[in-house]
Amino acid sequence: MRLPTIIEAEKLLNEAEQHNPGAWIGHSKTAAFCARAIAKRCDNLDADTAYILGLLHDIGRREGVTDMRHIIDGYNFMTSLGYDDCARICLTHSFPYKDIHSYNGNIEYDDYDRLIQLCDALALPDGATYIEKRLVDVVMRRGFNDLTIPKWKAFFDLKDYFDKKMGTNLYLVISI
Repeated sequence: MRLPTIIEAEKLLNEAEQHNPGAWIGHSKTAAFCARAIAKRCDNLDADTAYILGLLHDIGRREGVTDMRHIIDGYNFMTSLGYDDCARICLTHSFPYKDIHSYNGNIEYDDYDRLIQLCDALALPDGATYIEKRLVDVVMRRGFNDLTIPKWKAFFDLKDYFDKKMGTNLYLVISI
């Protein structure tokens, strides 16, 4: 896996904040914290890799308020730097529910994809939270549609998946 170092990833996020300051920076740092904490308890995941991917999952937001285009902006930015694994996460992090109508194509997720999808649903700008609180936060800002409930179910399935992998409730691991 070709990734920036932690220092390089933090620098990329700091530079992105100069382009487009906002709550997404705190959200990204929280997602990175959660990803590292969970990965430490999973045999097949590297905690530093998880941290870097969590930190950079929303890097496309550096381009401004672009709604879902941030996933393509992030993919293009990370690809331009040669970080294809980060680019992949930029695309997959918003789609725990794989349905073409939810803006996703066919790709097989690995545990890093799943982890960052989950951590995206655990991260508020000011810290980790319960999935329910984050999902309601998103609906209050973006609205509810026919795909909302299937997507919510997918997030809870991810929580169950990682609870089993770790042998404990992830809320204990991220100290909510």
